[in-house]
Amino acid sequence: MTIYPIEAGNFKLDGGAMFGVVPKTLWTQTNPADPNNMIDIAARCMLIEDGDRLILIDTGMGDKQSDKFFGYYHLWGDHSLDKSLKSHGFHRDDITDVFMTHLHFDHCGGSIQWNKDRTGYEPAFKNAHFWSNKEHWNWATQPNDREKASFLKENIIPMEQSGKLIFVERKKDESFKNSEDLGFGILFVDGHTDKQMIPHINYKGKKLVFMADLLPTAGHIPLPFVMGYDTRPLLTMPEKKKFLEKAAEEGYYLWLEHDAHNEIITLKNTEKGVRHDKTYTFNEIFN
Repeated sequence: MTIYPIEAGNFKLDGGAMFGVVPKTLWTQTNPADPNNMIDIAARCMLIEDGDRLILIDTGMGDKQSDKFFGYYHLWGDHSLDKSLKSHGFHRDDITDVFMTHLHFDHCGGSIQWNKDRTGYEPAFKNAHFWSNKEHWNWATQPNDREKASFLKENIIPMEQSGKLIFVERKKDESFKNSEDLGFGILFVDGHTDKQMIPHINYKGKKLVFMADLLPTAGHIPLPFVMGYDTRPLLTMPEKKKFLEKAAEEGYYLWLEHDAHNEIITLKNTEKGVRHDKTYTFNEIFN
């Protein structure tokens, strides 16, 4: 198995929305804001090469939305999914599987693109299967009023129409599943959105965890630092507490999808609870 970081593009989000009820004087200590209160956000995806499989975890926003839409998110930097794949010697047509932690537009928008004459949509990875889970799929395709702006039909329905949509299966009483099909473990969490999936990968003797929106940035480690976007913040807190304590105890390496300045972090136990220990680049640890 070989893993590659895939940078699908940087954008900005409102810092207040990203930290909920936490005062700005506290969250700006780790996530400085610009004059418009916006903070730097990454779309750091993961590519897993395993035998004849090439598995991409999350795909970023994509580029099919309108200029008005992207204007809300202040795109910055020169990263793109295609450029990042090319830098590692791959093309999107090489991808065999696209695993989506959840179906919010900033995690799955790059999975679907305009067709050639822009009359409709088609998979952006023509040779890939798309992985979700049935509970989250139902949640996303029948969205609540709180989340409907994040679940865009043009990002989701074409996956089903392609005939290449696969659901990860699990028993209802399981929160964690080892997916023999994909070669990594999955933690299911419900605080941010229903049945978000957090991949756990054993890689080169280390446990590498793709954090998605369970821990969007290093600044979100303190338990009350919960996004305003979370649908069940009082559930996020115990989910995060349980995970962070285990991660600190067992020395997990946490892959931060949305932290533009901290690629991978480790944790430590302190008198104030679990806190940030060290920051690494992927190459510092695994190359």
